Amino acid sequence: MAWLVLVLSGLLETAWAIALDRSAGFTRPVASVVFAVTLVLSMAGLAYALREIPVGTGYAVWVGIGAVGTAVVGMVALGEPANLPRLLSLLLVVAGVIGLKLFH
Repeated sequence: MAWLVLVLSGLLETAWAIALDRSAGFTRPVASVVFAVTLVLSMAGLAYALREIPVGTGYAVWVGIGAVGTAVVGMVALGEPANLPRLLSLLLVVAGVIGLKLFH
């Protein structure tokens, strides 16, 4: 259960990062509220998961999921470049997250 919550919290990290960008410095109320809610839920999920998962592993997996998710949304929906070096770098992050889970 802790791993499922950790993955969902990592996805929520992606949501709050995108909402933070869309809030335009907290000048857009809806995006600002989405940011605040997803941030709190993401942190709460991380805190719950860390009750069973070591902090180094849990935090690295959480950040990795959030970073890869945010980069993918940026490339797919926000017009950020999706070149080979960027994609390979994201694959390395994914491999690291998988390795942390496998060797936990």
